[in-house]
Amino acid sequence: MITENKPGISPGRCDACGREQGPLLKLSLGKDFFGRPYDRLSPALDQSPKWYCETCSMHKNLQRDFRDIRAELDLMCASQPSQLNAPEQLQRAQLRLREISAILDGHVAGTRLLDQADVKALIHRLQSQPASPAVPG
Repeated sequence: MITENKPGISPGRCDACGREQGPLLKLSLGKDFFGRPYDRLSPALDQSPKWYCETCSMHKNLQRDFRDIRAELDLMCASQPSQLNAPEQLQRAQLRLREISAILDGHVAGTRLLDQADVKALIHRLQSQPASPAVPG
């Protein structure tokens, strides 16, 4: 039997921008920037699910990548094991932050889930790390 409401889609209001434009998506399963799986469907973690329009869903993914990179940089700065200790991962993270910055430049400030100033600060922090390759941008 086919129904109008598919699992993972809601016809309501976007929890990020508040607009009633559909369909709305729930970001629950996938992999983080470094390829580690995450699962937000677990009942203990998903007591009040959030629903996002297409634009906000994309911004939520940018926000997640930003958060993953920042967390790994914090580990690296604390001399703990980090994905960013691998030069190729460090360069990949720098490129992704530049992509995020470019995408945010093209969007209206009120529709962002991520602050451009925070992204630029993280880019600067990442580039100031010893042995950090210079990524043009």
